[in-house]
Amino acid sequence: MIRALADAPYRASPEWRRLGLADPDRVERYARFLARHFYHERIVQFFKYSRALARITGRRPEAVLKRAQFDAVLPTAVLGSRETARAVSRLVVEYVGAAGTGIPFLTDLLRYEDAMMVAEAGPRVWRDDQPGAVSSERELPEKVEGTVLLELTYDLPVVLPKLLQPWTELPQAPKRPTRVLVARSPHGRVAVAKSDENVAAVVELADGTRTLEQLAAGAGLDVGAVRETLQGLVDLGAVRFSTGS
Repeated sequence: MIRALADAPYRASPEWRRLGLADPDRVERYARFLARHFYHERIVQFFKYSRALARITGRRPEAVLKRAQFDAVLPTAVLGSRETARAVSRLVVEYVGAAGTGIPFLTDLLRYEDAMMVAEAGPRVWRDDQPGAVSSERELPEKVEGTVLLELTYDLPVVLPKLLQPWTELPQAPKRPTRVLVARSPHGRVAVAKSDENVAAVVELADGTRTLEQLAAGAGLDVGAVRETLQGLVDLGAVRFSTGS
């Protein structure tokens, strides 16, 4: 029953229907109620800066939950999946982004919030038995699925805290190229950190096939610097390790 409520394709499958455990119409209505509640919480959490700008845009992000476009997502929705999170987040980005206001950094902001919401979705690790230190040369660094490097036009980290404080004039973000890394720990905690060229190079090259030495050579760094960078990325949730043969 729990799976049926969370997984629309399973709810529509012959496998579920032949069980005959509950009235299909009642299950469908309750499942859609749960989906709206589930994604309301996530939109409010990850698009909180866009919510703070609603006084200018006239568009609260969670309003998409009452639109036909969200109803169209529900027949394929799997609560907590990255695919459904991406679909719902895209609706928010399109809705708020179409406001046509003069907020210079709005496009960057929506990309940032979209990355946060999508990164949070997906399977969790429920046991603390994952390796957390860079210790063996046979451990091959691999970028975690959902990790995103954003190239922004505006320095969003400067303005984000100001948007959540009382303001009468719109706080401004400095216009300067800014690279931001968005990652999620195995337990689902989303973290954001500013990134430099070295971190970006290591993240992009960490594909699970290169040793520390190969990674260092590709990034143009010494092994010690790469080891230190990787440890920070592991702590952030951006990189994990597989064991080579």
